[in-house]
Amino acid sequence: MDQTHTPVQLALPKGSMQQSVFDLLKDAGIRLRASSRGYRPSISLPGFETKILRPQNMLEMLVLGTRDVGFAGADWVAELESDLVELLDTGLDPVRIVAAAPVELLENGKLPDRCLVIASEYEQLTRNWIAEKGIEAKFLKSYGATEVFPPEDADIIVDNTATGSTLRANKLEIIDELMTSSTRIYANPNALGDTWKKEHIDRFCLLLQSVLEARQRVMLEVNVPKDKLDGVIDILPCMREPTMAPLSGGTGYAIKVAVLREILPTLIPEIKERGGTDIVVMKLDQIVP
Repeated sequence: MDQTHTPVQLALPKGSMQQSVFDLLKDAGIRLRASSRGYRPSISLPGFETKILRPQNMLEMLVLGTRDVGFAGADWVAELESDLVELLDTGLDPVRIVAAAPVELLENGKLPDRCLVIASEYEQLTRNWIAEKGIEAKFLKSYGATEVFPPEDADIIVDNTATGSTLRANKLEIIDELMTSSTRIYANPNALGDTWKKEHIDRFCLLLQSVLEARQRVMLEVNVPKDKLDGVIDILPCMREPTMAPLSGGTGYAIKVAVLREILPTLIPEIKERGGTDIVVMKLDQIVP
């Protein structure tokens, strides 16, 4: 690293989102090695230094500028109203921030016309929602396990949910969705104003984006006779143009395309019907358009 530049200070998450972020880094070829100090692993990416922080603390450090870039949930960025730049939505650890209430509280599917107690860890998001809906309510700050508050200690909760199973287990019904959230990469605006740091941060995001793109796609190879070529190409979705090579003997072509994994169940039978043969599907590690 050029000694005239200070390293990019990368914040890594501690807690529930840590494993998915570490797996993403590993798949991008970025290695982390634990240090004797535990919270400061070394990283194989030149120009970077790392530190592991709890998500809320990380956002504070990013806003202060002691960290340049880091991973955090969009829900906490919105809750803390942090002045940060979102660089990449990884789509990891997706959740919804919802308002939920016991079914028996609702009157014809609506909230009763009285002062309600609403519990949440998300104070700002909840107060904004109360104002937006014009609800007469008192806010009650919770510190985890918010779903246990109703019906004795709160009428409504605002909480995050991935599947809704915890809410259902506590006999709560979702009455509104405030926002969706996932793990995203955020940067301090000042770090992006530094040309050297911005270049390194952009390269970092490119590496991670290449893995996220590859996780959605597979490489599909198929042999196609000359007289069937146009019919097969017509149904092949690809990022730009398919890669083609002539088969031995000049009887047809071998075609390669990167396609979305989710369309394979309908795409493969149609390729076969249009004359494609020797279909091979392979896992991709990274894709850089």
